[in-house]
Amino acid sequence: MTEIKSWVKNNSTLVYFLIAQAIFVGGLAFSAWGYMVRLESRVSTLEVRGPPHLAEINTRLTVLEGATRKNENSIERIVDVMTRELHINPGKSRQ
Repeated sequence: MTEIKSWVKNNSTLVYFLIAQAIFVGGLAFSAWGYMVRLESRVSTLEVRGPPHLAEINTRLTVLEGATRKNENSIERIVDVMTRELHINPGKSRQ
């Protein structure tokens, strides 16, 4: 027993490192378990709600895509106007 105490005392840094590593690995395992539980609950919810829920999400995405296209077109018009007024050719690099 005194040999073990002596060894631990001489190698305390190693012992602390191994303890910290075990705590870290335990935390990772716990985190992965929590993620899997959340994922399973999402899948279960999706299975219960079924395709009508997916159709609602698809409708929302379609609306957002339309708004994004509209914003992109507005930005393009603004860039065109600004480049014409400032006499900048965006295709050529300035040296």
